[in-house]
Amino acid sequence: MKRLCLFVIALGLAVDTQAQVTPPTFRAGVDLVALNVVVTDSADKFVTGLAQTDFSVFEDGVQQEVSFFGASDVPLDLAILLDTSASMTDKLGTAQQAAIGLVSTLRAGDRICVIDIKDATQILFPMSDDTDGARGAILATTARGGTALYNGTYLAMKEMAKLRRSAADVRRQAIVVLSDGADTASLMSYDDVLDLAKQSGIAIYTISLRSKFEPVRASRYFSQSDFAMKSLAQETGAKSYFANDVTELAAIYSSIADELASQYALGYTSKNPRMDGSYRRVIVRVTGPGARTRTRNGYLSARTR
Repeated sequence: MKRLCLFVIALGLAVDTQAQVTPPTFRAGVDLVALNVVVTDSADKFVTGLAQTDFSVFEDGVQQEVSFFGASDVPLDLAILLDTSASMTDKLGTAQQAAIGLVSTLRAGDRICVIDIKDATQILFPMSDDTDGARGAILATTARGGTALYNGTYLAMKEMAKLRRSAADVRRQAIVVLSDGADTASLMSYDDVLDLAKQSGIAIYTISLRSKFEPVRASRYFSQSDFAMKSLAQETGAKSYFANDVTELAAIYSSIADELASQYALGYTSKNPRMDGSYRRVIVRVTGPGARTRTRNGYLSARTR
């Protein structure tokens, strides 16, 4: 806990002391390369009901032995990140209700975390299966200040990675982050966030809420933000969404919920024993005509200290 506090202070983030996570006492293996895999057909419909033998996993061209496989029975840890900066004032109520709709789709065994993004990042609700508490935390958000988007995403990944290391069971992990503009207040950079994303194995779904009232002079700045959101989702095997109106959020959150419910969870221990910190490309293939897979592009291997 002290290390978490030092980490937060160093980033200049504000974390509610009541929202700090108490790690479980169990330990799980950390060598498992975890993959969240989405399979679709030629019509872009989710393919469910597949077995472990239908999947082949390759790392840098070398086929790996899948040691863990699961589908809808693998519980989910989900972090909802809400941009509650001043620019969200007239949109926050609708955004809150859409996020609550996503919370309502969680199943038994799933857990939820709510993180508020302003100038400072605050964990409003730590990872828990208490969906009523999560709804209350979402409704308690207020709009003010700037947007520390990268700080919030980085903190969410750090918290979830810590939970994974201390967990006894294998859990799927995902982050859904909503923002209506570019980062204006982070100390962390996009490169910092992307590097951590390559290590964490967490699927990051990004929602960019565009505003028709933004001045034309900001178009270049916002296109850079759009690129960052899109590439972060793509690298982690998730999807990016771009909404022109806040009323589109409910449908977007519903689409994300459908995808999370259709994921497969795969895990393997790499046949490459080198601990050199290199980036390793991962490809997942499925037998059957027209089947397409989506997962993270790869991961950064551990480095010997």
